[in-house]
Amino acid sequence: MASQIFEEFGQAYEVRLVPSSGGVFEVTVDGELVYSKKGTGRHAEYETDVAPALRS
Repeated sequence: MASQIFEEFGQAYEVRLVPSSGGVFEVTVDGELVYSKKGTGRHAEYETDVAPALRS
């Protein structure tokens, strides 16, 4: 997913991978949570779960 962000937005956003336990995967933009695997129970889809928050 980081490569998709870089392809579309270049370096407009800082992308960090933060290790966690239990398969938790969360995406934040400017400190705001935009996607949580823990909350949804599924992996994020770039086009539907992450990109809309980056494009707004």
